[in-house]
Amino acid sequence: MTTNRSPRMIFVNLSVRDLKRSMEFFSRLGFEFNPQFTDDKAACMIISEQAFVMLLAEPFFKTFTKNQICDTSAQTEGLFALSCSSRAEVDQMVKNAIAAGGKHAMDPQDHGFMYGWSFYDLDGHHWEVMWMDPKAAAGQQ
Repeated sequence: MTTNRSPRMIFVNLSVRDLKRSMEFFSRLGFEFNPQFTDDKAACMIISEQAFVMLLAEPFFKTFTKNQICDTSAQTEGLFALSCSSRAEVDQMVKNAIAAGGKHAMDPQDHGFMYGWSFYDLDGHHWEVMWMDPKAAAGQQ
């Protein structure tokens, strides 16, 4: 699909109980934060040039919605998928997440052309970490 529009940016907003601990957790996974949009209420985690996750302290998050915050110990509010450049990177990110206090979500899944594994972060948000064979993604054999 071709378009003359600039690529869209995405900001996923997640409620966190302890902003500092969440920032430490994701830092251990290799993520950085944009200090321009980070303070004691929110942190802007950089996924890529066009994708960001806003970690919002729970009281601040509540100012953006009339609904109750999802109880991630009993419900899943979404699956947040991150791509990696290799199977080894998938494994390393999940191992780092577990070592940093996260929990295993699903067992690794190997589909040959795609490999994934998942974890729950400190607040119970479900992260899918995946690698896809670039040739398969391009439709080559």
